[in-house]
Amino acid sequence: MTVTRALYSLIILPLLYLLFHVGKFVNAKVRRGVEGRAGLFTRLPEQAAKLTGTQRLWFHASSLGEFEQAKPIIAAVKERHPSTEIIATFFSPSGYDNSKNYKLASLISYLPFDTAANMQRFVDITRPTAAIILRYDVWPNMVWTLHDRSIPVLIVNATMTARSPRLSAVARGFHRRLYDLFSAILTVSAADAAAFALFGTSTPLIAPVGDTRFDQVKRRSDDARMKQILPPAVTAGRKVFIVGQSWGEDESVLLPVLFKLQTEEPSLITIIVPHEPTVEHLDDLESALEGRCRSIRFSEMGRYAGEPVILIDSIGILVALYQYAHVVYVGGSFRQGVHNVLEPAVFGAPVLFGPRHTNSQEAVELARLGGAFVVTGERSAYRTLRTLLDDAPQRAKAGETARTFVAANCGATDRFLLHLQPLLER
Repeated sequence: MTVTRALYSLIILPLLYLLFHVGKFVNAKVRRGVEGRAGLFTRLPEQAAKLTGTQRLWFHASSLGEFEQAKPIIAAVKERHPSTEIIATFFSPSGYDNSKNYKLASLISYLPFDTAANMQRFVDITRPTAAIILRYDVWPNMVWTLHDRSIPVLIVNATMTARSPRLSAVARGFHRRLYDLFSAILTVSAADAAAFALFGTSTPLIAPVGDTRFDQVKRRSDDARMKQILPPAVTAGRKVFIVGQSWGEDESVLLPVLFKLQTEEPSLITIIVPHEPTVEHLDDLESALEGRCRSIRFSEMGRYAGEPVILIDSIGILVALYQYAHVVYVGGSFRQGVHNVLEPAVFGAPVLFGPRHTNSQEAVELARLGGAFVVTGERSAYRTLRTLLDDAPQRAKAGETARTFVAANCGATDRFLLHLQPLLER
């Protein structure tokens, strides 16, 4: 065992194990992850027995958002190589729970805890041809085990900044040796590639190929356009404002604006899609709207009577709803960070979000280009919405800027497949 492996396995890993097992008593998500891994190796042989193809690609993602980036790659691989088996693993419960019925994967599992024995056992049972890690969730024993068995491993949608802690004097040597075991590190941008080059690795190809999230958003929008979520009579002759993935902090800013706009423009229809459409959250929204603005829940649309506010109480339809929008506000940006701004942008809708949006490079760039607008409170939200609702040419220009931004950044999947293809043909 090398010094690097000994340091990780004898010091770092026991600390992580302790954190997880203490964390399960105070955090429901951590508890679900620990409990979900119980019996993993009891289930795995039976699952792996269903893998009949000799080509097996292992995709690993930390969570649901990262796995969304894998989906256009998986779809393209299955279209070109239908017999290729897909293995999908997740670190977090949100990724696993929301993807365990994904139809294009033959085996879906939690990633086992990163001990050498666990990873050796997982690889020996599943026998992948190659492994693809999405974005950043690199686990050392996973990489060491794959390398020991001469199985190529790649990162796609990789990001890195020159100020990353991984490049610090303490961590740089460890990560250089780890990244040197990869076949390729395929980054979102040239700046990311330059930052990875600072490690001084000698083996992997480091190259920018773009971000597959744009391809996935385009695929989902094409599918969404085939769905009629709302009857045409609901939106006919009306301007539609969608509040997507909202939290209470977003709604406390937007609801007073909505009340004012509704008196000025009675034909306006607002669709609010909470990030977590719990019964409690929906009850709170209805209480806030009561006496000020009539509303109806989506599940009750069979008795729709022209209510100007529709509260979405189901999941999985937000992307399809965006096709109706004249303007969209994306939530999270008065809380801890903005949610997905690409999903409304691909439909050519101007996008609004709050001050906490720098977690999203796409949000920053959309705002710079003029396809999105940052609002800092009630007053700026009202002014921006009023302008976009009144000024059709400006609204159309901003929406086209947003749509063009997404279209211009598509194509990362095909560029990634150029690097994956030789592995599939081995």
